[in-house]
Amino acid sequence: MTILELSQLEIRYPHDEFHLNVPSLQVESREKVALIGPSGSGKTSLMNVIAGIMLPEAGEVHFDGIKVNALSDSERRQFRLSRIGFIFQDFGLINYLSALDNILHTYRINPALQFKKSVIERAHSLAASLGVSSLLHKFPHTLSQGEKQRLAICRALLTQPQLILADEATGNLDPANKNKILEKLFSAVDEHNATLVVVTHDHALLSHFDRTIHMDDLTGRARSHA
Repeated sequence: MTILELSQLEIRYPHDEFHLNVPSLQVESREKVALIGPSGSGKTSLMNVIAGIMLPEAGEVHFDGIKVNALSDSERRQFRLSRIGFIFQDFGLINYLSALDNILHTYRINPALQFKKSVIERAHSLAASLGVSSLLHKFPHTLSQGEKQRLAICRALLTQPQLILADEATGNLDPANKNKILEKLFSAVDEHNATLVVVTHDHALLSHFDRTIHMDDLTGRARSHA
């Protein structure tokens, strides 16, 4: 069953020459998709449009029957917090919050999510599974890039989202932790009937995914050799 569908998307930035056209993309429920392409090809922009962080110039984004780009700003934010786990390339951690409070932050700012004791227990369980339990009292500025990345992944998975969007989720990790992260993301898909779209430059990981999509094929451009 198709759960994510993009059609006739045009993405632009004001006062910028960047322009991205995506005629069509369908992603199935529980599918694990890798999105690849050279830097500047629009991978992050596409993820931001899927999540409703930015709006396309034209076209439509549908997720599970909802036309995401037709929602208001507040509705898109609510949709994102409730149904999407987004792992940002720059982590998006809040410097004045402890690691644990960063993981729990979505529950604290979204009244639609019930902040129960079980949520805190799940946060600790996720932290343990990704090897960051000892860091939960620390603040982001004291952590390494890889540690920040694993905390950001804990936060994204805490809500048990239907759609996981990961922008270079393994980029700052050693091989052992890369495999651990992939296993965690894939298990989240299997356990919660989620769908996964991962942006990556690491071609060694591609065989683990159900499907690999190159940005140039998606947009109809001639394939870049970068």
